[in-house]
Amino acid sequence: MNLSRKCTKTGCRQPAVATLTYAYSDRAAVLGPLATYAEPHTYDLCADHATRLTVPNGWEVMRLATEYPEPEPSTDDLLALADAVREAGRPRRAATPAPAEPVGGEIARRGHLRMLRGSAEA
Repeated sequence: MNLSRKCTKTGCRQPAVATLTYAYSDRAAVLGPLATYAEPHTYDLCADHATRLTVPNGWEVMRLATEYPEPEPSTDDLLALADAVREAGRPRRAATPAPAEPVGGEIARRGHLRMLRGSAEA
């Protein structure tokens, strides 16, 4: 179960805590706890957007949950953060300098073609 999904409202980066689904035939919007998996035609909402939800005139809102606790960070999030901290703390390796002379007798190169030293030039 991945609880690290984000709110689907444009511009919102808050973690999702509720899932919104629509029943068009019944003119009803169902707002419940965050679904286990992201489904098509459903919307994951943060606590702010879930509490301020409004529907069109003539529609009914069915709220299956009235409080939306913030999800705990998943172990994947914590491991990714720990890896990023470790990577930032590692010293950078200096780039190895390029050899001064061409390796293997190569004189010039153009695209995929190479000019090699002849036996008389060596």
